[in-house]
Amino acid sequence: MNRQLLKTITPLTLLCRSKGHKPSGGVRYPGGIQYFPRYPDHKDPECTPSKLFRVEQIKTSKHHPWWQKKILSELKFDDQNRVVIVKNIPNINARLWKIKHLIKITPITFPYGEPTEEDIKYTVLKEDGQCIVTKTLQPEQKQIEALEKFETDPRKMDSTTLKKESRHRWNNPFTGGF
Repeated sequence: MNRQLLKTITPLTLLCRSKGHKPSGGVRYPGGIQYFPRYPDHKDPECTPSKLFRVEQIKTSKHHPWWQKKILSELKFDDQNRVVIVKNIPNINARLWKIKHLIKITPITFPYGEPTEEDIKYTVLKEDGQCIVTKTLQPEQKQIEALEKFETDPRKMDSTTLKKESRHRWNNPFTGGF
């Protein structure tokens, strides 16, 4: 009877997947991430990846395994920092993949160009990932030359003469002469 029971149970164990079984047909990306498309002929759309990610912690790490808490602390998440900026490299992406249920990832875009060292204090990062850089305005060389020419023009009247002439015309309107 025991043999009869074993024969009926054995095929059922063959249908069950083991813990380490990975289905074939996935697309492997750099960094150890394997993606399983919904359709076999699925193609990824062409896009240029962003250099940086804005990563926001949306769930607490409480009641999660220690290795996920360790990844969060390595990425500099703590009680004060709920948002960090990380590079888009395979090493970091593999870590983010392990804690994807705890975070929200937004690619950072630069609609007005990337900031330089001088622009760093005039840079704002919005929640939608736009990095707005307010450039410092510099006058053009033509404007500087025109101002210098105006200031050094000998025909230009000084302020006291203008005030005196304006007061005279105000007091004596319609007289036609000076």
